[in-house]
Amino acid sequence: MNPKVDWFFDKAEKWKKEFEKLRMIILDCGLDEEIKWGQACYTFRERNIVLIHGFKEYCALLFFKGALLNDPENILIQQTKNVQSARQIRFTAIKDIIQQERIIKSYIYEAIEVERSGLQVKLKKTSDFKIPEEFQNELEKNHALKKAFEALTPGRQRAYIFHFSQPKQSKTREQRVEKYIPQILEGKGLND
Repeated sequence: MNPKVDWFFDKAEKWKKEFEKLRMIILDCGLDEEIKWGQACYTFRERNIVLIHGFKEYCALLFFKGALLNDPENILIQQTKNVQSARQIRFTAIKDIIQQERIIKSYIYEAIEVERSGLQVKLKKTSDFKIPEEFQNELEKNHALKKAFEALTPGRQRAYIFHFSQPKQSKTREQRVEKYIPQILEGKGLND
């Protein structure tokens, strides 16, 4: 146990018992404990393996390279269609964790082996993502916008593509594109 991580568990309200049980299971697998992104993160040879996090409806273990894990129990969940590598195992009660302890450990041990072997998730390139029509139209008619967008880092480009793609209605997508054109022209990302 890393005493620096205690505050994460001490501040927990809704999932306190669940977090504590998950912590014990993970530490029993021999991982190192750290705080990253304000969450309890567990590493092997300084490489991220699994993270504990809580949401309104559930708490979860997030496996950083979960897409590479076998999932014989069919319990790994891709949070959204845009998440390429990470996968979650979700829990809604302490009894779920206790009942699945053996399974949880087997997934953790496999995640450690994936990291040890050096396997990497083959990530999609920005060019593999479909640019929404409303944004594509703006890029085609505004050379400066196209040049500024292409100069952004791939991560910033993907963030804009995802953000512009989310609304169901074309009008809303157009409004989003229009709102962020000045920011793109300034070379800034969505959250800069």
